[in-house]
Amino acid sequence: MKHPFVLNAVWNGGRNSTGTIDAGQLKTQISIPQGMGGPGVGTNPDEMLLGAAATCYLITLAAMLERSAITPASLTLTSKATVDVTNNIFTYEAIKHSPVITLPVDATDEDVRKAERIAHKAESACMISRAVAGNVQISTEPIVVIAVS
Repeated sequence: MKHPFVLNAVWNGGRNSTGTIDAGQLKTQISIPQGMGGPGVGTNPDEMLLGAAATCYLITLAAMLERSAITPASLTLTSKATVDVTNNIFTYEAIKHSPVITLPVDATDEDVRKAERIAHKAESACMISRAVAGNVQISTEPIVVIAVS
């Protein structure tokens, strides 16, 4: 079964202009970030790629934990991207995911090790990670802790 996704975009001028995108639930303004010489209005491709990679990883991780009968007390994620600009050529180099998986107070050391393994495996199972494989270095540095009673 194939699932189509459609994005409609409008751009209002040259490089330093702004535009809008509409992809169902995603509706926002777009432009080049100020740090890259643009107007910094709305979001930009760099943030959207990071958002796609991070949300895909997080949802994949949650599903894999659930299938392994691990129910975290909490699950949070910080993801960071690195974009290199050399000779006015922009290269999306890397994404690092840093999930924090807090397990319930009755979790065992084996549960911690299992959650860590799953956190690393989730990256290769994520559709977006597979889509950018070979072009963007993706790493995962999970922290798994047991909740304090």
